[in-house]
Amino acid sequence: MQYLYREDATWLHSIPASLKLFVLATLGTALFLTERAGILLPVAAGSAGLLLSLRPLGPGALKLARSIVLGALLVAAFHMAMGQPMVALASASRLLAMAFLGIALTLSARHSELLEVFERLLAPLALLGVRVDRVNLLLALMMRFTEQFLAQWKRLDDAHRVRTGRPGGLRLIAPLTIQMLLAARRVGDTLQTRIR
Repeated sequence: MQYLYREDATWLHSIPASLKLFVLATLGTALFLTERAGILLPVAAGSAGLLLSLRPLGPGALKLARSIVLGALLVAAFHMAMGQPMVALASASRLLAMAFLGIALTLSARHSELLEVFERLLAPLALLGVRVDRVNLLLALMMRFTEQFLAQWKRLDDAHRVRTGRPGGLRLIAPLTIQMLLAARRVGDTLQTRIR
């Protein structure tokens, strides 16, 4: 989500995007292979500390972090209600750790840097006949549409607040879906024209 990217460099900007993605993927896999609170809690705390070390965080990053904390609490509450305290702890810790690391990554890496890493990783597939250029295009579109989705949601929510004084919430799903489908159709038509 490029709108989260920080133009002013932090210490994390100096680390190559490939290394950051490697750590994120490796740690994410490792966290799902353990249920031990002695591992999960410190990693979640370390991820929060990593994110806080990038202060000051922009309003977008802060809002996203708050939403993630709320989501983790809801997940934990659900498992506690089901009588699974250890599952609650593990699930919430994993969610917080991976989400905070993901925010840190998007704050310190441009889309172009991430796409270059994906291109290098996918390059060997060309030997198997895979159209790597099309896979890279799909990845770029996925990243762009994710950002566009969030930006459009914010615009619709702001407009709804101006009109009614209240957040739009679930009322925005229908107009947001229509606008995103129209945008996807425009992009699809453009790509089809150019590919021909």
